[in-house]
Amino acid sequence: MPDNSRVYITTTLPYVNAEPHLGFALELVQADTLARSWRLSGKEVFLNTGTDEHGLKIYLKSAEEGRSPQKLSDDYSAKFKALIPLLHISPDIHFVRTTEARHLSAAREFWRRCQQSGDIYKKEYEGKYCVGCELEKTDSELALGRCPIHPTLEIEIIKEENYFFRFSKYQKKLTELYEAKKDFVVPDSRFNEIKAFVERGIKDFSVSRPKEKVRWGVEVPGDSGHNMYVWFDALVSYLTALGWPEGEEFERFWPAIQFAGKDNLRQQSAMWQAMLMSAGLPPSKQIFIHGFILSAGQKMSKTAGNVLRPEEVVERFGAEAVRYYLLRHVHPFEDSDVTTEKIKEAYNANLANGLGNLTARILQMSSAYLEKVPEISKDFGSASDKGILNLIGDYKFNQAMDALWRRMKDLDTFIQEGKTFEIVKKNKIRGEKQLVYLLTNLYEIAVLLEPFMPETSQKIKAAVAANKKPAALFPRKE
Repeated sequence: MPDNSRVYITTTLPYVNAEPHLGFALELVQADTLARSWRLSGKEVFLNTGTDEHGLKIYLKSAEEGRSPQKLSDDYSAKFKALIPLLHISPDIHFVRTTEARHLSAAREFWRRCQQSGDIYKKEYEGKYCVGCELEKTDSELALGRCPIHPTLEIEIIKEENYFFRFSKYQKKLTELYEAKKDFVVPDSRFNEIKAFVERGIKDFSVSRPKEKVRWGVEVPGDSGHNMYVWFDALVSYLTALGWPEGEEFERFWPAIQFAGKDNLRQQSAMWQAMLMSAGLPPSKQIFIHGFILSAGQKMSKTAGNVLRPEEVVERFGAEAVRYYLLRHVHPFEDSDVTTEKIKEAYNANLANGLGNLTARILQMSSAYLEKVPEISKDFGSASDKGILNLIGDYKFNQAMDALWRRMKDLDTFIQEGKTFEIVKKNKIRGEKQLVYLLTNLYEIAVLLEPFMPETSQKIKAAVAANKKPAALFPRKE
């Protein structure tokens, strides 16, 4: 088990049936921001992402495009991996693919352990199934006979013999887990939702599909006629990333903090936890559930075809501005409507006219009137620093950034009311004192910006150290 100086953070693994969209970019940037903040406070962090490459959706997409499932997976996985440099994600992030040999081995070992616990059995099954969610659906979960998350897809009626997991066996243990860990799911609204779901009574769920129906997947140990159900396979990737069942990284870093969208609530906070219990492994540490990015009020999704491509938005505004917008102007817990016009408005108001202008003003004065740069150290000792880091730790990325921008506004006010631009010309000693104050605070802001906007943070710190006005950080967008 890890001590408090080590943290494991993982995103979900997106399906490789289409190119990445801004919704997953949000999750990746949020996870990276949390990882960077904890590194700043001295923790050792293992950050993980990857791609989910099995299941019916992948098989159907590969047939549609006339290429093998493996080739489709290879091509799209590379596009998701390209988000790492594109979005300025920590370069040491781990990337796991569910078609890797090490993952196939881990998934089979996990299956065997659940089977040894008496929790996997075979039975005849009939039910309604959403291919988009890769989940069984009850009538109460459908709207006009369709899945509300994937309204363009027909619900399939499945009648087949599958392996099942004894989910119902773990109702009491899940309730006890939720009672013991009061902050297990964030935010509280999602935690209440999953607690209510479990309290109503949970049914065993299918963990396999016949190969004749789903040809692309991890073969069930001891039964060549079945492939594992995609969720059972994919969730195990959180262990694969740590080298489980043999890697020492698992002992050092497990359990995980998991990032997921609200459509993953059930799988992450109930199904996966029961599976871990069955395999004799500790439950996850915490699960953060974020909202959807909307486009004109509708969930941004590959199925709906209304996506904003991360590379297109980055090309127009830059990676740092995209990170800024996702973290400050997209609500961490609720749905948010995003358009390029909204991004542009925030960019000009808060980056070009805000952070960029403040940095330029301070460095222009200091480079002209300050002969020696003060020695600046940063130990995160102030209440303000700790408050910002605590807000990140509570997943309140928007509030943490609001606090930083208030500090920037305070510096702007100091310059205006203190008339620094006049005093430096008339009173050398007093002017230098004001410039030292401004440079010190600008440097501290830059350090605290690192989790959110790492490249911008480095540019400002380098400019302060050199006492030189940098090139425009955020040129205005017309």
